[in-house]
Amino acid sequence: MNEKTGERKYGAMAFLPLLVFLALYIGSGLLFTFMGVDGAFKKFPRHVALLIGIAVAMIMNKSMKLDKKIDIFTENAGNSGVMLIGLIYLLAGGFQGAAKSMGGVESVVNLGLTFIPSAALVPGVFLISCFISTAIGTSMGTVAAMAPIAIGVAQAAGLNLPLTCAAVIGGAYFGDNLSMISDTTISAAKGVGSEMKDKFKMNFFIALPAAIIAIIGYWAFGGAGEISGDHPYHLLRVIPYIVVLIAALKGFNVAGVLLVGIGMTGVIGLAEGTVSFLDWVGAIGGGMEDMFSITIVAILISGLIGLIKYYGGVDWLVNGIVSRIKERKGAEYGIGLLSGLLSAALVNNTIAIIISAPIAKEIGKNYGIAPKRLASLIDIFACAFISLTPYDGGMLIVTGLSDVSPMAVLKYMFYMFALIITTCITIQFGLLRTKEEIEFIEKNPNGIRE
Repeated sequence: MNEKTGERKYGAMAFLPLLVFLALYIGSGLLFTFMGVDGAFKKFPRHVALLIGIAVAMIMNKSMKLDKKIDIFTENAGNSGVMLIGLIYLLAGGFQGAAKSMGGVESVVNLGLTFIPSAALVPGVFLISCFISTAIGTSMGTVAAMAPIAIGVAQAAGLNLPLTCAAVIGGAYFGDNLSMISDTTISAAKGVGSEMKDKFKMNFFIALPAAIIAIIGYWAFGGAGEISGDHPYHLLRVIPYIVVLIAALKGFNVAGVLLVGIGMTGVIGLAEGTVSFLDWVGAIGGGMEDMFSITIVAILISGLIGLIKYYGGVDWLVNGIVSRIKERKGAEYGIGLLSGLLSAALVNNTIAIIISAPIAKEIGKNYGIAPKRLASLIDIFACAFISLTPYDGGMLIVTGLSDVSPMAVLKYMFYMFALIITTCITIQFGLLRTKEEIEFIEKNPNGIRE
């Protein structure tokens, strides 16, 4: 310990506050789940669990003044990167709420249903879910919009119900992992210092072959059905989604793009008479409110990770991982597993990404892993692992509506399994490396920064 400053390096013990948070949040959630309580993971609010973890961090290292600890916490909680993440979260929520209020989500769903060939119903359900989730940036929103329709059609047509449920979930996570307005994309890219358009391109080349494999699987096992009834759509209401996606991919400022998208939903909704001005404003506010929780969590966790890092925890973890990793691909596997396991444990892929991003960034520096690669890895594994848990929100929705067991659905999760496999292939064979990564490897033959 440095007696002048009161600094003390705790090593592994620095993670005690985070472990307290995880134990309280996950432990209580599992307990209430076993007791059969509805909303089990909401009974002990994660914000309260986080505050208790922060309190533990403040109690640690009694030789350091409390004012100093609070300064460290607030500096990390309020850094520009975290504030930008929070702003984008709020704007993304506002856009989703505004677009839904003027009929955008309904039109996106019906647009897909209109053009599905009856012989390709289940692959079509997967593709529509992919499109919706990429447009609106949320897996839960996609499942909520798509599941009742897909399950109803599958029951009427006598199709494989668990397979249809799996197609909905797979497609929902396709876009959650890729969308420019997804909270996971925002958290992963900003957390490791990557441009979101670069992260999108990296992800796309991994997700595309996985999606093709999934489509083949759903086609082979899906059978044929028929979609009946009218599904009216309005192309004008889909335009804001397309504008936001294309503008973000072109590299325009995401916050500015979302503001434009919000404005477009208002102009279209008011012009068509589908929403009043006050209802539109209220929908923006409601969408932003939906993001308040994850925004506060991001701020609190960033501050807590700052204290853990100051106490030497991040250095200990990075050094521990590095000492066991013999090469770059081991580092990539380690980063992915860290994010994936946290996601499954926390039942929240965004929080898992927020926690693992600074650690992945430190490991990435040692092995010359490009930020967009880091962002892609932590996002893919976080989405894949949580989607394969029987207690994920999307799984609970589809199984509740269809009355099938999670295990029956899991065996048909072709996209998620294929996504994990394609990602591991890129790691194992060193695919999709950037020019900078290749130059780093040439300068550092041992694979680690010398």
